[in-house]
Amino acid sequence: MTYAVIRVRGSVNVTSEIKDTLNMLRLNRVNHCVILPETKSYLGMLQKVKDYVTWGEIKPETLAKLLIRRGKRVGNNKITDSFIKKNTKYKSVMSFAKAISKGEAKFKDLKDLKATIRLHPPRKGYEGVKRSYKAGGALGYRGADINALIERMV
Repeated sequence: MTYAVIRVRGSVNVTSEIKDTLNMLRLNRVNHCVILPETKSYLGMLQKVKDYVTWGEIKPETLAKLLIRRGKRVGNNKITDSFIKKNTKYKSVMSFAKAISKGEAKFKDLKDLKATIRLHPPRKGYEGVKRSYKAGGALGYRGADINALIERMV
């Protein structure tokens, strides 16, 4: 299982402990996204910063769309099927996205890929940046609904 994590809130009045955790997650700015594997250490970090980010399980189709449209290599070049085929054992962006979502591959397997994906603000805005997703806001764990949010941000 693979999580997509998006930073929702800024850095004003943030404690140094949470700031450090956000830096370790490579979430330095609002509307930045990272793809993380499901491990105990990452889940603990997400629980610590749950009031500043939203996360959920990403589908392979959404991940492929995200990589094609917003993913960048070093030098701000786009990610294409030929680049994936040349630098990995996978033949296309979709097959690479499926391998990442199953946990068979990692972003580190692909050289020169930027780990942070910069997104647009969501169309129609966030639901509320001070409440959890369960309470009608935008923060915390949202499960498979993260795919709809990413679709609005791509």
